[in-house]
Amino acid sequence: MTLSKLAYFALGWLCIILGTLGIILPLLPTTPFILVAAFAFSKSSERFHLWLLHHNVFGPLIQDWQTNGVIRLRVKWLATFSIVVMLSTSFYFIPVPTSVVVGICAAVGCVLVFIWSRPSLPK
Repeated sequence: MTLSKLAYFALGWLCIILGTLGIILPLLPTTPFILVAAFAFSKSSERFHLWLLHHNVFGPLIQDWQTNGVIRLRVKWLATFSIVVMLSTSFYFIPVPTSVVVGICAAVGCVLVFIWSRPSLPK
């Protein structure tokens, strides 16, 4: 394996780990990391690229994005719900300065604008 393939392979696994953590952590997005992992595996390992494309959870997300730039409506609602619940829970139990809350909400707002600005159905 060449050095560049090894670097892409490592990047792919790093993104899989971060994307998986993003399922439960409020400020860590899942989808962008999984998309980067798919790209990295496409450059380094056909086996893992195909595994990711056929994965029960991540496969449809990647295929929708690669073919049409689509984020399905169900995924948009699930992402929005989980972000709001996780942030609300975190802010309730952890005292955070107002300026930090504003910064986090601004960052999350940008993520939600991006998510909701993508098409929901293929053309």
